[in-house]
Amino acid sequence: MLSVETYTTVKEAASAMTDRARYLGGGTLVMRAVTYGDQSFDRIVRARQPDRSIGTDATGLRIGAGATMSDLLASRDVQFLHPVARLIGGPAIRNMATVGGNLFAANPYGDLATALLALDAQVVMADGQNQPIESFLAGRDRARGLVAAVTVPRIETGAFRYRKVSRVKPKGVAVLTIAAYLRRSDPRIAFGNMGSTPLRAKGAERALGQGTQAATAACLEGLLPATDSLASEWYRREVAPVHLRRLLDEGGHR
Repeated sequence: MLSVETYTTVKEAASAMTDRARYLGGGTLVMRAVTYGDQSFDRIVRARQPDRSIGTDATGLRIGAGATMSDLLASRDVQFLHPVARLIGGPAIRNMATVGGNLFAANPYGDLATALLALDAQVVMADGQNQPIESFLAGRDRARGLVAAVTVPRIETGAFRYRKVSRVKPKGVAVLTIAAYLRRSDPRIAFGNMGSTPLRAKGAERALGQGTQAATAACLEGLLPATDSLASEWYRREVAPVHLRRLLDEGGHR
């Protein structure tokens, strides 16, 4: 029997989480699991006051985990994320899908998580602990507690780029996604659907100073694409360097 428990705040909801509970944010993940008869949980926990705030300060940006894709599109503070959010589903999905939920979205979803990985985000848990997004994603299947927010360092204007490769344009499920934050020091490149979670292309990052050709030649290092109903491993390996080159060349990077 599936039970639903409602708490006032996310912090209170976090204290009620167990291995047999799932948190209900926007519902795009949990309700799908319910529909398909997932037996791994028997309790749904929710909060009346999810954090949907989006704001900036001297150090960067904070986005509440309860913010939806539509909230992102309505905020001038996160205009650099608009190209990501507007390609996630249709209006109904964007009105429901949350930032926190996207961090847990399995392939072929999780487009925003890929962008946040490239942006060097920090994941803020409900207990106040911060975790770099790369380590959070690597251990998300074992994560305990609830995500309260994500924080992103101040973004250099024009340095962030994003590309979604889909067989159905413009908003189909992604064959792969690429996000690049080409800041002056320590550039970051991340791929989605090229591993079990979004992954950094560290070979491409190291080679970027030698130019686009060197970066694309090294971009598959450390990536683990799989074959699924959308594309084969071979296809993903073939097209990933092509789309990375196009992404880098958009801004005249050489």
